[in-house]
Amino acid sequence: MSATRQRLLGQVLKQLGAVTEGQVQEALAIQRSEGGPIGEHLVKLGHATQDQVMVALGSQAGMEVVDLSGGLSPALVKKIDHSTATVFRIVPVREEDGALVVAMADPMNAGVLDDLKFLLNQDVRGAVATQTQIDEAIEKYYPEGMGTVEAAMKEGAAKLDPTAHTGPLDLEDAEAMAKSPPVVKLLNYVLFQAIRDQASDIHLEPFEEEFKVRYRIDGVLYELESPPRHLAEALISRIKVMSDLDIAETRVPQDGRIELVIGGRPVDIRVSTLPTLYGESCVMRVLDRSVVSLDLENIGLRGQELAAIRALIDRPHGIILVTGPTGSGKTTTLYSALNEANDVGIKIITTEDPVEYDLEGIVQVQINEEIGLTYAKCLRSILRQDPDKILVGEIRDEETARMAVEASLTGHVVFSTLHTNDAPSAVTRMVDIGVEPFLLSATVEAVIAQRLVRRICADCRTAYKPDADVLAELNLTPADVEGRTFHYGKGCETCHHTGYKGRQAIFEILLVSERMRSLINDEVSTDRLREVALEEGMRTLRDSGLLAIYDGVTTVEEVIRATIAEE
Repeated sequence: MSATRQRLLGQVLKQLGAVTEGQVQEALAIQRSEGGPIGEHLVKLGHATQDQVMVALGSQAGMEVVDLSGGLSPALVKKIDHSTATVFRIVPVREEDGALVVAMADPMNAGVLDDLKFLLNQDVRGAVATQTQIDEAIEKYYPEGMGTVEAAMKEGAAKLDPTAHTGPLDLEDAEAMAKSPPVVKLLNYVLFQAIRDQASDIHLEPFEEEFKVRYRIDGVLYELESPPRHLAEALISRIKVMSDLDIAETRVPQDGRIELVIGGRPVDIRVSTLPTLYGESCVMRVLDRSVVSLDLENIGLRGQELAAIRALIDRPHGIILVTGPTGSGKTTTLYSALNEANDVGIKIITTEDPVEYDLEGIVQVQINEEIGLTYAKCLRSILRQDPDKILVGEIRDEETARMAVEASLTGHVVFSTLHTNDAPSAVTRMVDIGVEPFLLSATVEAVIAQRLVRRICADCRTAYKPDADVLAELNLTPADVEGRTFHYGKGCETCHHTGYKGRQAIFEILLVSERMRSLINDEVSTDRLREVALEEGMRTLRDSGLLAIYDGVTTVEEVIRATIAEE
C-alpha cells in the first residue's frame, strides 16, 4: 500500500528544487490552523510560484514534466490549430506509440485531453509545463490569424453531410455530431473570437433558410458570416454537451454553464436554449472578469460622485438602490462597491440570480426559485448569519422589499437594484411595491440611476464641430457650447471600424437629505422629488452624458440613445 501511496505535494516541490523543508513546515503549520491546500499557502508565503505548484501537481498525478525552451516540431504544430491551442492552453510536444503528447499548464483539467481525442481522432496524453512556457510557445508558433471561423465553417460543411440526417435526429446521431471534430473546432473558433473581441453575448439562431451567429459587443449586435444551415443542430448539441444539458430534450428551454480557461484566464459562460419554430436558439452570456474592472475608480464616476459613493459604502446602515434597465451595468457598480467595502473586519453576504462573478472573501448565495429559495427567504436566513453589509440582487416584490427595510433598520447596509427610468422614480416604485413611506424615508440613503454609453475609440478619435440640428437634440445652442470640443470615432482596425471601443457608465445620484425624507413621508409626486433633488445638486443622466461628451469620452448619438431629455 505504501508503494502506491501518492507523494505529498510539499515533497514533490522539494524534489523539484522549488522549496526547502523549512518552508514546507511553515506552510504545513498554517494549513493545520486555517485549512486549505498547502500549495496555496506556499504561494501566499512567497516560497513558490503558481507555475511551480501546478507543475508539482502534475508530477504528483504521475504526469511527465516537460521543458518547452528547446522549441516545438513544425510538423507537430500543424496538428493543432491556433484556436484549439489558445482555447485549451496546450501545445504538442511529441508523438509516442501513436499518441500525441501535449503540454498543459493545468494538470487538473483532464477534460481537455478527452476533447482533444475527439478533435484529433487520436490518442492524447498529457504532460505538464509552466504557464509561462506554454504562453510563449503559443505566441511563437500560433500567431494571430492562423485559422478563422470561416475556415472552420467550410470544414464543417464539407465533412458533415447535410443529406445524412433528413428525418428526426435520434440521440446517438446527435451525440456523434456534437463530438465530431469539425463541430468541436467550429465552436472553439466561435468562442475564441467572441472572447478575443470582448463580446458579452453570443447568439446562435436557426431560421428556415439560414443559421445566424451574432456577437454583442459594447451593447450592439454584430453578425458573423452565417454557418451552413445544416450545422445548426450539431453546433447547438455540442454546446449542450459542454454545459451538461439534455441533448435529447429539444422541446423546453434549458439553462446551463460552461467553465473555460482562455488566454490563461477563467471565463464563465451561461448558456440558455429556447425551442423555436426552426430548431433551438441558443444564447451564451460571456462572463470574463478580466474584461470587467470591478473597481469604483474605473466605472465612469467623476471625483465628486466617487467621494459620495464611498461615503455611502461606509454608512453603518441604510438602503442604497441602483436603478436602470437590464444591461445598464448595475451589477458591475454594485460589485465594485462591495469590492471597495471588502475587508477582513466586515462580513458581506450577497444573494443573486445568478451569481455572475466570484468575489474573494464575500459569501455569495445563488437564488433558486424552483425549490423555493427566493430573495425574501434567503434574506431572512442571511440576517441570522451576522452580516455587516448585504447585497440583494433585485427587489421585485413586497416581501423582499420589507425584508430589505428590516435588515436596514437592524443595523445593516443593504445594496439592491430596481428597474426604474431615473433615481426619483425609485421612491415611487418602492411605495407601489408595498413599502410604507415612513419606513422608506427612514431607511433609503441614496438612489443611483445609471446608463452605459460606448466610449470613443482612442486610436481614431477625431474632433469636429457639431451643427445646430445636433445641438438641438441635446436642447443646446451654439452659445452653450462655445469653446467646447466634440469628438467621434472615424473607425479603425482597433474598434472593428465602429468608432467605439469599450463602455462606461453615466450616473444620476440622488442623496436622501432630511428635506427629501420629509417629502417621502408626505407622499409627494415623483416630479416634486425630482425638483427638490435638482435644487440640492443632483446631476441628471443627461447632464452626466453632456459632461462625458465635453470630456471627449463619448458621442452625442450615444448620450441621446442612452438618456431621456427632461421635460
